[in-house]
This record gives sequence, structure tokens and C-alpha cells, in this order.
Amino acid sequence: MQNILLLSDTHSYIDDDILKYVKQADEVWHAGDIGDLEVTDKIKALKPLRAVYGNIDDNKARAEFPLNNRFFCEEVDVWITHIGGYPPKYNSKVSDELISNPPDIFITGHSHILKVMPDKKLNLLHMNPGAVGKHGFHKARTMLRFKIEGKNIKDLEVIEFKR
Repeated sequence: MQNILLLSDTHSYIDDDILKYVKQADEVWHAGDIGDLEVTDKIKALKPLRAVYGNIDDNKARAEFPLNNRFFCEEVDVWITHIGGYPPKYNSKVSDELISNPPDIFITGHSHILKVMPDKKLNLLHMNPGAVGKHGFHKARTMLRFKIEGKNIKDLEVIEFKR
């Protein structure tokens, strides 16, 4: 079983409240718009990190992290990208691959809006953890945490911080 912490859109912001949850996870997944790489350096000092770069990230972040990160966690096929859209309106840059080879979980960031929703047509779970940074229009800072055990995704929890 893996305890996953999913976050996005830090926009160079990380604090002890976020790091408290990082310490409780087995892995941390970041869905882009990292900002200053100090954010990911602090996470990597504590736990394994899987991340992608977002539209605000500079060449250093783009050199360290991919645009798309597809991998297996236990028996779950995971795809993380920053700008991916939502069911059924996916970004044109990912829609063909999503349709022809859908993952079990499709994770995006970018919108700063927390959403977890099934795509029954593609038989996948779409997740966007919202934004945990302080930059943007969102009213609450959010992250997700959940467990993966074999093929099962369970114990999904929203973590919310005041702005």
C-alpha cells in the first residue's frame, strides 16, 4: 500500500503545514506550476517525488521534470500532466492518447479548482488537487491524499488550508 499526497500549483510557495503532510506520505505527486525549485527540493529531501512542469515553470523546472509523467503505482496506471482538461473535454494535446490508451488515474493541475470525477466513457478517475500555493484566484488552498493498494484507490481525503 502506498500513501500518496497530490498537490499542484504551488507557485513557489511551501510551508511547514504542507511539509507536515509530505512527511506522512510514501510518495508526493506534483501536477505542475512548481515555481521556484526550492519547493520540489524541500519535498525531495523528505519523500520520493513524481512531478511535471507547468506553464509558469522556467527552463530549470522543464529540464528536471517532464511535461507528462506516466507510471505505475502498485497496479494503478497513472498519468500526470499540468494542462489536461476535464471529462469529457480534454486538452487536444492529450485527448488522442487518453482515448486510445486511457490510464486508471488522469491527474491535472492548472485550473486551481479541486475536482475528482470519474470518466465513465474512458473508465478512468480524473483528479485535480486544486492549488496549494498562495498565487491565484482560489479561495482555499487544497491538496489531496489517498491510498493505492494493488488496483484499488481508496481513502481519498481533501486537505484544505486557509488563504
